[in-house]
Amino acid sequence: MASMSVASLLLLLLVSSSCPVLQAQIIHPPIVKGLSYRFYKSKCPNLEKIVKNHLTTVFRKDIGQAAALLRIHFHDCFVQGCDGSVLLDGSTSSPSEKDAPPNLTLRPEAFVTINELRELVHKKCGQIVSCSDIVTLAARDSVALSGGPHYRVPLGRRDGLSFATTEETLASLPGPFENTTVLIAHLKKINLHVTDLVALSGAHTIGISHCTSFEERLYPKQDPTMDQTFAKSLKVTCPTLNSSNTTPMDIRSPNSFDNKYYVNLINRQVLFTSDQDLLRDLRTRPFVRLFGLSQTAFFEQFAYSMVKMGQLSVLTGTQGEIRMNCSAPNPRKPALWSVVDDEGEVEAV
Repeated sequence: MASMSVASLLLLLLVSSSCPVLQAQIIHPPIVKGLSYRFYKSKCPNLEKIVKNHLTTVFRKDIGQAAALLRIHFHDCFVQGCDGSVLLDGSTSSPSEKDAPPNLTLRPEAFVTINELRELVHKKCGQIVSCSDIVTLAARDSVALSGGPHYRVPLGRRDGLSFATTEETLASLPGPFENTTVLIAHLKKINLHVTDLVALSGAHTIGISHCTSFEERLYPKQDPTMDQTFAKSLKVTCPTLNSSNTTPMDIRSPNSFDNKYYVNLINRQVLFTSDQDLLRDLRTRPFVRLFGLSQTAFFEQFAYSMVKMGQLSVLTGTQGEIRMNCSAPNPRKPALWSVVDDEGEVEAV
């Protein structure tokens, strides 16, 4: 299988399944009612330019924010839909999604960048663009500005009024220790399929990981599915359990959005169990090999799957709100009610 040409693999996949990889070349995913590719055409025509220009400046100083912003989009959409709920701050008595264990490693600088974008956009266009749309655009531009595909995203999302509990967040975000069967079942619940799983996993071509996310593959016994030389180098970075160190997700091109993640996977040089198992499982292996051979096929399917994921349980129309501050719901207007005082005068409270 590894020696097959791209053309042969494409033909095999076409015959054996209804493959979105091929469909993505000619169609886009269905668009949810209320979203549109032209949503801000008249209300904020320079929206995408504002976002792209600011992120270009940010990435010149810190390219690591590209992966961080992309990850925020994933963590937002997988938990109660793409509603900006992951941006909300919690409190000691009411922890937010940010405070849940899977989100503790989301980079604070990326949240700052999102609020900077919100401020720039609202200054130019008024309070008409949601934080959830800004997150979606920031994720798309993080991919494109890192060397990946530039794709259109439908807009018109509105921001949620509340965040999920820690328990709900934990249940909604699959972990790096899961196998492919668990991941497929998890994504099926939100209408994402095998090809979506393999393509979206390719986001691991940029960014870093903490040692604690893959240390079980090194200690106490090395995972036999991991390349030995790769494992030895990781043990230098992560010399003990519970190390606070980090390492690039992609050893070949850590800051470039490309298909090298799949090359690493085929060579057994990826960090997570959830990644390596994609090569072992017969349902996902053909797509791993295809994307490793063809960056074009990967880019087309990744764009398709990202647009699809970016529409999970979105709020539109009169649902939700447009936040003034991405980190907090808008202040609720107090209800006005009347009482009659002792002298019969009516006063508003």
